[in-house]
Amino acid sequence: MTDAAAVEIVTGVHRGVGRILLNRPKALNALTTDMVAAIDGVLAAWEDTPLSAVLIASTSAKAFCAGGDIRTIREHSLAGDAKASERFFASEYRLNARIAEYPVPVVSLIDGLCMGGGLGLSVHGAFRVVTERAVLAMPETGIGFFPDIGASYFLPRLPGAIGMYLGLTGHRIDAADALYTGLATHFVPADGPDAVAESLADHPGDPVDVVLNRLAGRSPVAESRLAEVRGDVDRAFGAPTLGEIDKRLRHLDTPWAATALAALESASPQSLEITHALLARGRQRTLRQCLDAELSLARTTIRTPDFLEGVRAALVDKDRAPHWQRAPLDVRTPPA
Repeated sequence: MTDAAAVEIVTGVHRGVGRILLNRPKALNALTTDMVAAIDGVLAAWEDTPLSAVLIASTSAKAFCAGGDIRTIREHSLAGDAKASERFFASEYRLNARIAEYPVPVVSLIDGLCMGGGLGLSVHGAFRVVTERAVLAMPETGIGFFPDIGASYFLPRLPGAIGMYLGLTGHRIDAADALYTGLATHFVPADGPDAVAESLADHPGDPVDVVLNRLAGRSPVAESRLAEVRGDVDRAFGAPTLGEIDKRLRHLDTPWAATALAALESASPQSLEITHALLARGRQRTLRQCLDAELSLARTTIRTPDFLEGVRAALVDKDRAPHWQRAPLDVRTPPA
């Protein structure tokens, strides 16, 4: 573990529960290659340690993890350092697979922002606990990239066409929506996250699900707004092509449809094409196959003008006005 990674993650085992705390609050815990390697190394070392569970959380209530340090990836691309970028993605996807296959339950505590790589750290584990401050999203089409970290595996497996909707539009969901879709498994109030690790340690013989259900108690969770428009989501985003999705949204002529259309029109057309093809095929692939496909796509996508421009507009100059190089929604989806 590098000196930087030693500061940016805090790890330890307490009363049979392994704890990994993300500790890069000023960057909203955006993942660097060193952080990913450090987390992976800790999990590998703990595989031979008797544990009842592993908890992944943040030292800050503002964010669980805002994703990968994509700004640095852009810098690598501009410098022609493809190997540095590939190291990051290969390490991140290897960690995603390890979490999915881990021999003891992995519990993530999502309190605050969780985007992109943050979902990679959480959704592949058996249990995802959200508070009322949780905000989840896969916003990659807005920066000229595509939903990765195994998203082509888990998004197509959400109910109906919700995964296609979230992947194409980058729509942000709250705790109620996360529970409704299955991206989250449990809820705890924002004043109770510290109790999760202690409760797991206090009841090592109880199923993790039972322990987490006790913590949730009778805490009210708001109604899912996504559930209210589920019929329209399935009708529009269940269409076989991007052009047909656009057509169905325009036919719906509702405030929700207008918002979805605006999101699609502001996204990179290249990214929309890649994402639609990737998610359409993801349901028939294993997680490992999805991660392999994503790594292959990442190698080429990060060198495209849309990626460089999207990250510039969102994270460098922050003008939120990218100039994409493709006309929107008029090119047939390419193979992925």
